[in-house]
Amino acid sequence: MSDFPKFKQADFPELYLEQTDKDLSQSLGANFRYAYFTTIAKGGKSLIQSCKDLHLGRVVCYKSLRPEFADDPIEQKRLLREARVSAMLQHPNTMPTYELGRDQKGHYYFTMKLVHGYTFREIMNYRERYDLSQLLDIVIQVAYALEYAHTHGVVHRDIKPDNILVGPFGEVLLLDWGLAKVRSEDGSTAAFDELDSLASSEDKSMTGFQKLQGTVCYMSPEQMEKAPDIDGRTDIYSLGVLLYEAITGRTAAVGDTVDQVIAITKNDVPPTPSELTQLPVPTLLDKLIMHCLQKNPDDRPQTMAEVIRTLKQ
Repeated sequence: MSDFPKFKQADFPELYLEQTDKDLSQSLGANFRYAYFTTIAKGGKSLIQSCKDLHLGRVVCYKSLRPEFADDPIEQKRLLREARVSAMLQHPNTMPTYELGRDQKGHYYFTMKLVHGYTFREIMNYRERYDLSQLLDIVIQVAYALEYAHTHGVVHRDIKPDNILVGPFGEVLLLDWGLAKVRSEDGSTAAFDELDSLASSEDKSMTGFQKLQGTVCYMSPEQMEKAPDIDGRTDIYSLGVLLYEAITGRTAAVGDTVDQVIAITKNDVPPTPSELTQLPVPTLLDKLIMHCLQKNPDDRPQTMAEVIRTLKQ
């Protein structure tokens, strides 16, 4: 990872005694804990900010719902699930979660570790600067996070370059578990898991359309069809698309509209990565990617452990 963009010393401020030993505030309520908010990003329905945790003296990432969705019961439930899934999946390649609570208005928020890094999308935009082994190392670490999640019965369902963060020390973090699927003890799923995320997109702008189209490119055929028995093999398909793009610079399904991308994903077999690049692609890697991209989940690798073993070869 040494060739990835360098970070400034200012990104890692020194600690001083005046910070570590000062007395704790007399008012310990959550409403007095966070200050100095700065917006980092606005997602489809969420707001991500950095702020100072006055109790511990550190800057954290603070995620909440945008005001227009803050009272939506479905979005509230999704935020709760994301926070708890992120907290319970304690793995080196998942983001540490610190606190879940309500603000002064009673709206949910949760805090996480703040990492200054680059998304895998930003890295792949300059993929010619990196060796194939560097890009594969990122994907392997994502696969480790998914293997861990799958052993706990969690399916991510939103694997894409924008949800992968590479930190300043080479750490790779799989983000955004807001669409994660978790089953109840009797095997059933939550009703809102079956909502059509394609049809219910709130953002009809061109930017919103492009984001939706970009997300669809990484979906498996069964995810597009809202299969009720979807499992970890949908993440294996999405990981195959990541690998495909890392090597070729394009996704396996390319279309001008969302409907075209869906039709191509369901019906067309993409060219092998080695056909689209002049880079020397190992035969084993070529075969693995095409294996991951099979339309029928039964025809793909059946576990993420199998994918990792092949990648490490």
